[in-house]
Amino acid sequence: MEKIVINEEFIRLDNMMKFAGMCDTGGRAKYLIQNGEVKLNGEVCTMRGKKLRDKDVVEYNGQKVEIIAE
Repeated sequence: MEKIVINEEFIRLDNMMKFAGMCDTGGRAKYLIQNGEVKLNGEVCTMRGKKLRDKDVVEYNGQKVEIIAE
């Protein structure tokens, strides 16, 4: 599982997907999220603006990313 370190309190789901390389653009991230293709902590999440915090795990297309807040 890949880990993404953030220096803020949170990062939005669509921004994190683009930052982590799970998709190429924010528009693509929005599409994937709203289409129900992304899981947050094991549950489908369709809110692209969902705030991710420390220890949240995002899963898409077999790739898992854990958020680590510093």
